[in-house]
Amino acid sequence: MTAGSPDRRRFLTAGAAVLGAAASAQLWLPAAARAAETPLPDGVFSLGVSSGDPLPDGVVLWTRLAPDPLNGGGMPDRVVPVEWQLAEDHRFRKLVRRGTAQARPEYGHSVHVDVRGLRADRTYWYRFRTSGQLSPVGRTRTAPHPYSSGGSLRMALASCQNWQHGYFTPYADMLDQDPDVVVFVGDYIYESTPSATGIRRHEGTGEPFSLAQYRNRYAQYRTDPDLAAMHANAPFVVSFDDHEVDNDFAGEIPQDPDKQPHDAFVARLTAAYQAFYEHMPVRATAVPDGPHIRMHRRLEFGRLARLNVLDTRQYRSDQATSQAGAQDPSLTMLGAQQKRWLLDGLKDSPARWNLIASQIMMAETDLKVGEGKLWFYDAWDGYQAERNRFLQEFKQVRNPVVLSGDRHLTMISDLREDYADPDSAVVGAEFVGTSISSNGDQDQEAFRREWDPRRPDNPHWKLLDAHRGYHLFDVRRDGIDAQVRVVDTVRQPTSTPSTVAKLRVEAGRPGVEVV
Repeated sequence: MTAGSPDRRRFLTAGAAVLGAAASAQLWLPAAARAAETPLPDGVFSLGVSSGDPLPDGVVLWTRLAPDPLNGGGMPDRVVPVEWQLAEDHRFRKLVRRGTAQARPEYGHSVHVDVRGLRADRTYWYRFRTSGQLSPVGRTRTAPHPYSSGGSLRMALASCQNWQHGYFTPYADMLDQDPDVVVFVGDYIYESTPSATGIRRHEGTGEPFSLAQYRNRYAQYRTDPDLAAMHANAPFVVSFDDHEVDNDFAGEIPQDPDKQPHDAFVARLTAAYQAFYEHMPVRATAVPDGPHIRMHRRLEFGRLARLNVLDTRQYRSDQATSQAGAQDPSLTMLGAQQKRWLLDGLKDSPARWNLIASQIMMAETDLKVGEGKLWFYDAWDGYQAERNRFLQEFKQVRNPVVLSGDRHLTMISDLREDYADPDSAVVGAEFVGTSISSNGDQDQEAFRREWDPRRPDNPHWKLLDAHRGYHLFDVRRDGIDAQVRVVDTVRQPTSTPSTVAKLRVEAGRPGVEVV
């Protein structure tokens, strides 16, 4: 299905209100069972549909029943059966799987269907139905066969979408670029209070702390039409950074421990992680256990690419506050178990490309012009012993590429063995994706005045840019072709996209070049 084709546009806009007679004729629940249902309020599929974590034989399908999404959901306090279908065509004439899932009130009436037994490297369409209402139609795709070594993978990298800073217009362009999978590396929501000066205003009256408040915040973000359309078009692989909970938190330590006692913050973590699970297309392995959630995981795209998704928040030591602290060998970003898991997965990988989804930047950022160093302690620069260990290991890893977010800037770098030695070996490449909307429409001249003087102290930087957007990758055996896709504004519901830069990573040649 080509980008912009009539069929593609048809399923992207399909919903209960527009499926019409053709869809109504395909309601699959027997009439007697339909009559026995207790009717639900209209608009139960207001948050749309999405899919995620594709496997060669399966994918997760998601929806959440929420007729009143910004006020707790508006669902009755009972379990609701939700039927689902998956087909080889958008008209659902070639059904391959169907079933019934239970939308439970204790999980916000969210639905996670882990469909298995599918064919590798195939496009499928899916939808849900309950109480006589049909969901929008979603499209998804399974991963290639485990032993497939050819072909290509189109992947989008996104992060940092602050509702109050602008509209999520980069997703409209992403939709047209038609990626096979979207990797989202954090800050899906922001926990900040409503702002009277924002482009759009957060719901509620303050920061979210309770489960109900986090549910409302996620629901608000899910109503963005461009985000909803992108979710319905391709599977997402998601993780979280800090703003899904609390700015700059580390493990069970909040940004402001003098204002958030430990027990209160643990309760906040518990609420935030559950709301994250309820709104994301992830497997049951991610069902939270109180203030703990399993997010680091590995996805395979044949022998072409292995994607290691990190959790750089839950297991980290508290942030350093000085250069000496940042070099403390006892500090950890990943924790011992996750660190070993990552190293083992990199060393044992059969893949041509070893991709690492890291919420925060791995390459050095020296903010001080001239002699000396000044680092962002919340990023990998604040955990230098562990970061340097990985950079050493990268010398033995086939084609490592790190995909990051957090910075609200495009920062594309060579990864070097030792940033204390600017002539040390290049061991990999890193793409720090810009934000979808966070920081809004920046003053480009002011950005250049601030950041260009720092470039001589950071010779590993290959590209800096401050437009809003995302990164698009075409992964093939011989190389990765990357585009930095940006929009001219996020202050309006529509924008004009463009490619601000193209880059290339050659297989077997560490580093990245602007082309």
